[in-house]
Parts: sequence; C-alpha cells; structure tokens
Amino acid sequence: MKKIILFSILIISTLAVISTTANKTYFIDNSKVKKVNKKYGAKAKKRVELWDNMLQKSKDEKILKKLKNVNDFFNKIRYKTDPKHWKRKDYWATPYEFLGTAAGDCEDYAIAKYYSLRKLGVPENKLRITYVIYKKRNTRFDQAHMVLTYYHKKGATPIVLDNINKKLKLATKRKDLKPVYSFNASGLWQAKNKGSVKIGKNNLKAWKSMMNRI
Repeated sequence: MKKIILFSILIISTLAVISTTANKTYFIDNSKVKKVNKKYGAKAKKRVELWDNMLQKSKDEKILKKLKNVNDFFNKIRYKTDPKHWKRKDYWATPYEFLGTAAGDCEDYAIAKYYSLRKLGVPENKLRITYVIYKKRNTRFDQAHMVLTYYHKKGATPIVLDNINKKLKLATKRKDLKPVYSFNASGLWQAKNKGSVKIGKNNLKAWKSMMNRI
C-alpha cells in the first residue's frame, strides 16, 4: 500500500514539473501570457509563446542573426491599417496587442522589433524607430511609414528592419526611404542631409500611451 501511495505521489509530482516546464517562458513574463490568453484567446497565447521561443533561441546569436530572427518573426504578421483594425486614425499597439490581434501597421512592427531587441540586450543607443517617407519605385506614390534602425556604432550607417522590404539592408541601399525623424525611449532626432541631430527627449504622446499599456 505504501509503495502504491509513494508511486502515485511520484507520478503527480512528475506531471506537475512537466506542466510547469511546458508553460514556462524565458523572456516574456508568464503573467503577460495569461493576460493575452484571457483577452485574445488560446491562439494569441500560442503566438506569444512562439515569440518567447524565438527570443530564447536568439539570445546567444551574433547581432546580425538576432536582427534577422526578430525581423522575420514579426514580418509574418498581417498588415492592417489603424482605421480598419482599431477604428482610430492612429494607434500605436504594444507588442502584446500586436500579437494578440495578429495584425497591425508599420509602427506596430517597428515597436515590437525594438522591444524584442531590447529584451535580447541590444543597447538602447543602438536602436531607433525611424519615421520615413516611403517612395514607391517608378511611381509618384509616397506614404508615411516607420521602420526600425540599428546602429552598430555612433555615426555608422544603420541597418533597416522593415515590413515592406523584408530583407535587412543598410539605409544607403534603401533609396525608397527618406528619413524625417527618429526616436527611442530616451531621445528624439531630426534627420538631416547627412545623419541626424538630437533635438530632445522622447515626449511623443503615442509612445507614452503605448508604454503605459505594456
């Protein structure tokens, strides 16, 4: 009888460990995963777990591989304009809202990539979300757009992470993008003919609103 009881306790303990391990996340707080599950459902929860898994696999990679993994992961999400998706003219979604609803527009891609790379330990001063004018080749078409830019060192030509042209490219190879301003959590820069100049802190209302919801 004692052997049966001990065996039962061992089985229960083993199952509990397996369950805990299966639900464990490494970069994304489990409480966030539960909130996404509650608000958006099981499929959204799975997307967040896949995000965490991508971050876990990328943590020891070299920087270019980290950039590529993050860029590729979020570029799989469906593009949808704010008026259609959020019924608002302009809405900056958190990465959890972006993955939760499985759709978003250009700033949502850029913000999610920025947030992910910061999770992977990429210094803030190497990352900027950049507002650009996108000019479609051989047409008069242009539109406001946002991308993420990575600077290997101060003054270097940045690498562009974009949801339109999905390949990592140096900014000098993206003649279709004209930078206007850029920002990260601590600063705001205005684009110049060559490079950019810091004009102050990031006091963008949309950014602050988004950060308050994370």
